[in-house]
Amino acid sequence: MDRTVIAYVIYLVVSIGLTVWVARTLSRNGRVFLADVLQGNEKLADAVNHLLVVGFYLVNLGFVALYLSGDDTIEDTRGIFEALSTKLGVVLLVLGVMHLGNVYVLNRIRRRGVMEREQVPPVPPQGWAPSAGA
Repeated sequence: MDRTVIAYVIYLVVSIGLTVWVARTLSRNGRVFLADVLQGNEKLADAVNHLLVVGFYLVNLGFVALYLSGDDTIEDTRGIFEALSTKLGVVLLVLGVMHLGNVYVLNRIRRRGVMEREQVPPVPPQGWAPSAGA
């Protein structure tokens, strides 16, 4: 078997495995965060969580597929490691950027929700205050 094909197979197995692992981890731990962001609406949190996971898979697996091909043929075992380290390093960076982007957006939504909750008075108004001129 050609060394380039071996590198492709290893790249795909590791990249897809990492993508699935990160998506499951984010989904499992992000659900609690989403429930807080969405003010305890569990059904909506589950739906948003699922949509985020689907989008995460689409973007990352699409990137993994596009980044599969290489320009050079791999001549030796060292070349396999060099090609894999470059490709997997870029995939890990993309996974990290996607994760940080998701956390940033969700934190902004959470912060906005907290500010909206703080604008509502804790006790409804009970009457009119006397005016200064009266």
